[in-house]
Amino acid sequence: MLEQVLPLPVVVAEAFHDPVDVVLFRQEKAVIRRSIDKRRGEFTTVRWCARHALDRLGEAPHPLIPDECGAPRRPDGVVGSMTHCEGYRAAAVARTCAYRAIGIDAEPDQPVPKCVLEMVALPAELRRLSALGERDPRISWDRLLFSAKETVYKTWYPLTRRPLGFHQADIDVLPDGTFTAYLSPSSPQPVLDRLAGRWTADRVLLLTVIAVPAGEHSSVHDRTRTV
Repeated sequence: MLEQVLPLPVVVAEAFHDPVDVVLFRQEKAVIRRSIDKRRGEFTTVRWCARHALDRLGEAPHPLIPDECGAPRRPDGVVGSMTHCEGYRAAAVARTCAYRAIGIDAEPDQPVPKCVLEMVALPAELRRLSALGERDPRISWDRLLFSAKETVYKTWYPLTRRPLGFHQADIDVLPDGTFTAYLSPSSPQPVLDRLAGRWTADRVLLLTVIAVPAGEHSSVHDRTRTV
């Protein structure tokens, strides 16, 4: 699914079940030594995906240890992202000469609990979700918005090493498989004020992705959009 929405030369690897006999590095085993089986399966398989993608990129096996904010450390000269949800794990990687940052997120195509949606969505986003639901009720647009917010953060954080709250990204999801995030970070000099992404759905899964090309920098964009 990821290859449908991520451009070349981004390399992807996906899994729809947890393979057996996956070997983790000692440092990785230490991270999940007290985790429940479900967490162990997610952690292990998504790193299996990442190593397959890195191998196709020409990189030797490398421990993928979370940093202080939970973002996996990758080999020098490589950017990437990992995601997992029920029945799906995936990783995407690319050279820094081609992309500055990559973010991916997968979610089940199921509605988000109302309390969660109220916590993450802006009033303008809620209005747009209502219009999207009337246009095509088959897609869980609220879950798609949540996924896009996750992807925005996964893209933003490696670029800035700064936090970005849910309400600091106003995301406009379009039915054509694209979305735009208009960013309002706390920093007075943001690295980026907009991120453009793509999404896809297959009636079971929702995927959102962002790939920031090398050389793309902050600029003033037209912020006119449907509210």
